[in-house]
Amino acid sequence: HFKIFFEMTRFAALCYAITAAAAAAICTTAFQSPPALLLPTLRHHEALARFSSTHDSITTHNNHNDGQYQLEQKTWMFQDKYPIAYEVASAVNTDSDEDVTTVPILLLNGFGVGSFHQHRLMRQLLIEQQNQQSKKRFIIYGIDYLGQGKSWPKDPQDGNSADEYQLGYSADMWLDQLASFVQEVVISPPADNDDSTTTASNSINNNNKVHLVGNSVGGYLATILTHKHPQLISSLTLLNATPVWGLNLPGWDGKLPAPAVPKAIGRQMFNLIRNEDVIRQYLEAAYVRGEAFDGTFEDGFDGWGCIASNAGAVVEAAGGSGGRGEPLGAKIRACTEGNGGHAAFASILWSAPASGISFYEALQQVPVDVLLLFGGDDPWCTEAVGKRMHVTLASRRDGAACRFVTVKNVGHCPNHEAPTAVAQVLMPWLDADDSEERRVVPLDSLSQIQEPWGEVVIREVSIEESESLGLVDRVVSSMVG
Repeated sequence: HFKIFFEMTRFAALCYAITAAAAAAICTTAFQSPPALLLPTLRHHEALARFSSTHDSITTHNNHNDGQYQLEQKTWMFQDKYPIAYEVASAVNTDSDEDVTTVPILLLNGFGVGSFHQHRLMRQLLIEQQNQQSKKRFIIYGIDYLGQGKSWPKDPQDGNSADEYQLGYSADMWLDQLASFVQEVVISPPADNDDSTTTASNSINNNNKVHLVGNSVGGYLATILTHKHPQLISSLTLLNATPVWGLNLPGWDGKLPAPAVPKAIGRQMFNLIRNEDVIRQYLEAAYVRGEAFDGTFEDGFDGWGCIASNAGAVVEAAGGSGGRGEPLGAKIRACTEGNGGHAAFASILWSAPASGISFYEALQQVPVDVLLLFGGDDPWCTEAVGKRMHVTLASRRDGAACRFVTVKNVGHCPNHEAPTAVAQVLMPWLDADDSEERRVVPLDSLSQIQEPWGEVVIREVSIEESESLGLVDRVVSSMVG
């Protein structure tokens, strides 16, 4: 506990120092206005955006199909302006029964990664769907937030292009993106001219809702999204959710182009966090077992968990081609190589949390069933943080179900470090029909699970245990959010 307290205190001091320095510098810095030469280009861009049709907003690029499971890689136009990369995973449809209920699931990533971080869980959920003989057809979506992964403005120029003008990378913007994506893509009826594959990807469930599963900052976004749009959400699952958002530094609203001082600070910090050694150190802290992320095992949707044929080489190499067996750190680094990363990071540093409500206020008010599924050895979002969330959810008066399950020997990213265990816990929860069933369905029937890199242990935490949180744990968990 004291180690965690020390690390949090050190981080808070760093944040304070950055904030103070930025505030002092910004007070003496003239904020930039849009360059005059930019305005004609901006008007031309807006005209092109108005010309775009929503019928052309989805494009399919690749379809990985091994005869049993398929992964479609697509692009959707957010606000008819920003190309958003997303993926759709499903079992190859050989069942012609029209009465099968189609159930969409949306997996939300943590910061700095793309939907590639969900490939293991996507496939494992589809395997569990068959193992547990579900009568439903699950369609699993992954998405890259704008300014992350493969989702970027069309022509990023370090915050100075027409595509980036007045763009703010904030919680509110990402929430707007996710709400639009759910309504326009996930639960939108397919067009009459869609082919069979796209139709299967865009089919809706009988309640016209989606199950949300969010890891890290994806859990933060999923919680606020559920609070703002409960009519769209079937259930909420939080995988080591972070109950806070960024630094919210003063003096700028985060809308591009950035003033000189925030731009310089953002550039320096972005170059620091994208350093290969820093990424590796972060992953070593976030994961319990290095073999889960260092390229020892295959990491692609169509073959995760096998020993990589070039395992020895990829562990030593810093780079890679984006394929199977590539270290996670190389994939994260690749997401930062474009012309928009520095500006996006500066914008995020200065952007405010979601407007109108805090994480815990939203969590206490979400009117849907919630599953807390935490890696038990996370150094940041600890089991104590999960217990605080558990108690918060149990105080609701709407009759919705809430459960808390931990997975020992797993860190901050259980979706990637323990996909087998997460899928085995998650599938019966998702397959349940209502709150009454979710309160009692066994979630830890197989308490010991073998992942390719080692054994993990599933344990459900009772509300009585969560309510008996010790003094140190109370203090530590209150400091996170």
